[in-house]
Amino acid sequence: MKAKLSVLALACAAALSANAFAEQLSSTIVGKVTDSANSRVFAGASIEIEELNVKTQTNLSGSFNFKQLPVGQYTLKVTYVGAKPLIKVINVTAGDNAPLTLTLSNTGIEEVYVRAQRSGQASAINQKRVADSIRSIVSADAIGQFPDQNAAESLQRLPGLSIERDQGEGRFVGIRGIDPNLNNVTINGLNVPSPEGGVRSVALDVIPSELIQTLAVSKSVTADMDGDAIGGTVEVRSVSAFDRNGDSATISGQLSQNNLRDDNSPKLSGSFTRLFNDTLGVAAAVSWQNREFGSDNIESNGEDEVEQRFYDITRERLGSAVNIDYRPDFNHSYFLRTMYSKFSDDEFRLANTFTFDEEDSEIVADTKDRKETQTILSVAAGGEHIIDLWNVDYQFGYAKSDENEPSALYYDFVTENSSISADLETQIPIVNQDSSATDLSLYELDEVAFEDNQAEDTEVSVKFDLSRQVSFGQYIGEVKTGAKYRRREKTADANIAIFDGDFDDLLGSDFQGKSPDWGLGQFGPALSREALRLYFNDNRSSLSRAELDSELESNGASYVSNEDIFAAYLMTKVDIDKLRIVAGLRYENTDFSTQGMRVELIEDEISDIEQVVNTDWHVDKDYSHLLPSINLRYEFSDKLIARAAFSETISRPNFEDAAAFQIIESKTEEDDGDIVTEREAEVGNPDLKPYESTNLDFTVEYYPGHIGIMSAGIFYKEIDNFVVFADVSDTPAWQGFDEVIQPINGESANLKGIELSWVKAFDNGLLLAANGTFSDSDAVTFLNGERYETRLPNQSDTIMNFTLGYETDTVNLRLTMAHKSENFEEIDGEMLRMEDEHQQLDFTSKYYLNEQITLYFNIVNLTNEPFYNYFDKRNRNAQYEEYGRTLELGFRWQM
Repeated sequence: MKAKLSVLALACAAALSANAFAEQLSSTIVGKVTDSANSRVFAGASIEIEELNVKTQTNLSGSFNFKQLPVGQYTLKVTYVGAKPLIKVINVTAGDNAPLTLTLSNTGIEEVYVRAQRSGQASAINQKRVADSIRSIVSADAIGQFPDQNAAESLQRLPGLSIERDQGEGRFVGIRGIDPNLNNVTINGLNVPSPEGGVRSVALDVIPSELIQTLAVSKSVTADMDGDAIGGTVEVRSVSAFDRNGDSATISGQLSQNNLRDDNSPKLSGSFTRLFNDTLGVAAAVSWQNREFGSDNIESNGEDEVEQRFYDITRERLGSAVNIDYRPDFNHSYFLRTMYSKFSDDEFRLANTFTFDEEDSEIVADTKDRKETQTILSVAAGGEHIIDLWNVDYQFGYAKSDENEPSALYYDFVTENSSISADLETQIPIVNQDSSATDLSLYELDEVAFEDNQAEDTEVSVKFDLSRQVSFGQYIGEVKTGAKYRRREKTADANIAIFDGDFDDLLGSDFQGKSPDWGLGQFGPALSREALRLYFNDNRSSLSRAELDSELESNGASYVSNEDIFAAYLMTKVDIDKLRIVAGLRYENTDFSTQGMRVELIEDEISDIEQVVNTDWHVDKDYSHLLPSINLRYEFSDKLIARAAFSETISRPNFEDAAAFQIIESKTEEDDGDIVTEREAEVGNPDLKPYESTNLDFTVEYYPGHIGIMSAGIFYKEIDNFVVFADVSDTPAWQGFDEVIQPINGESANLKGIELSWVKAFDNGLLLAANGTFSDSDAVTFLNGERYETRLPNQSDTIMNFTLGYETDTVNLRLTMAHKSENFEEIDGEMLRMEDEHQQLDFTSKYYLNEQITLYFNIVNLTNEPFYNYFDKRNRNAQYEEYGRTLELGFRWQM
């Protein structure tokens, strides 16, 4: 604790010492940039005092301020991509001056800003242009121009970003092809805990796009940002009343249909903002969707097993946000930001698993019946103040995510069948089977599992920042310091009951239902979800429970991990003619503890022993990092900007990977006169080190005028301690085991690449946007004494997006393409599991019935692109899954 306090004291002392160098300047000017009708504000506008070579930019509410100015007459220059520059001469007197209203006119987007694609592009481009770091922005206007269901799908349109999908829907966001677990996600400035049991990555599909004002991705960091961002930081900001220059309201309705399951799905959303006066504003938004769809899947282990899967899914999303802002004057503001999201996934899965072993071949027909609910709640309260020469910002935050899976029910029916065979050297394996393979009267009930699982992730945080202007010789700059404390608790609680007897010779035919419409070959008859659930509810008390297996699975999957993070930083910013320097140093200390069990199932037929041995396991550790960063921005002209960045960042291991749990199975039996013991284990690794990365970036941005940007950049990351899953049974700690699967640290890895982007809105209504990120990684790890050279896990070397749009006063059309190349997933035994390239086309069209009502029609996954994984070579199936295309018809009313 002394180390933490000393670092904080050092940072504060360094900032306070700036008083000795500061000029005693007391004049302040504040203002807002709006359009001629005073109906909208401009975020990201650049304002320069030409005589002092001092610049600032407007925030999301269009406001700006200059502090500590000498008395005198100055020339203000306002620039905004898509608008003509504004020049205004002002007189600055001592003290606070009257607020300014600066009006941009002839923007070329003013008359259609509420509904059009050009306005969204202009807002995003301007916020990117004035940023201190390398950033990409999606504004609320732009989000509405795509058929995106959630925050993840909206982010995939940005340069260098890709998404990982679940059942065809975007969930996790990757930056420059890097594993989503290596990103930092914030909502309204709060770090968001993950509702899923073992990961850090936040599934952004739980955040409906209607609740979002802006999405920003920082690819380089500054010292006042969290250091756990090897990929980057995703910032989600919900709507605020001061983001709109007046009262507003929207209502949307939609009906969609998925052609794979032929189901209709409704969606409703609405929002409003109200400025009661110049000081108090309230904004609220709500969104609800009930989506029915499914997928057809076939997968294999690459050797001797094929599994057919049929999914029937209902996903319900409910999201809401309420934000309150109180600004009694320009020097003081208070805010309350809340967001709540509830996401339920009701899934019924039918599966046939074929195991090929000549005369011992068998088929398992199994079902999965579960409803999983995830919620995220974030509450942030704080204030921003200008007190004399200082800016004082502070925020208190509470965020909670949880995942509940009550009453999940699994059935296994088994039959022997020596006639089955299949060729696994193909994308879609076809199983050769006789009529007996589809006769459910030959399948005997083997096992039933009932699960009640919960996961919870809670974080409480507090932070404050101090900043003030100082002079560095003839140049005016800023010094900033602050601290942040985060306390996080992650729990996983599994309650698993396995039943393996007293089934009264039940057969699959006793529960037979309608055959599913499965499009990947012959599936056979289905098992009835309702009949299976009814039987279990009526007979649960009479079933024979496998106590040892239930205890093994329950205790082995339960753990509690705690993480306390203290951070302090010092940074400075200064403009030297056309060069802006933002440099700083961040200190982060992490106290980590995890508590779980070492659970071993012992089956010894020789000694007639069958038992589960539970041993508590508790691990504590702490580690610290000093993380320097520097961002350079050189403005050759209003149209040409170059940026360079250096930083060191970290990413802490996934909670499940670092959790204190061990699930061990030991079986001793006689085999041909010999006593044989087989031991297998699945274990966590609390000794995992955090990822550590050194990052270099260089970009050039060209703003040709009107609404457009061309940019090119290169980046390089040197990453140590990346994590892979491996069989460590040959290591000294696990001698005598046949297989031990454990996450381990790799030796080293590097990632390098280039990033290209072009956006152009033409006067005739045409919009073109294209971006591509081309990267390469090398990773080295040791496994079973052998040196493996692979790529970084989950890293795609090519990510591309393309948008073709056209817009008139009445029509808006867009065709979009998102492409992600193959990536290495994991080492599976002696094979490499790869995710194949994915390329999806989406189409959206809008018709503006009048100023208030818009009708739209979307097609999602226009070409029915599947999801495909393979082993080693592309024609060896690991998983092939189809989702179909989705049609959407809807309307939007706005005031």
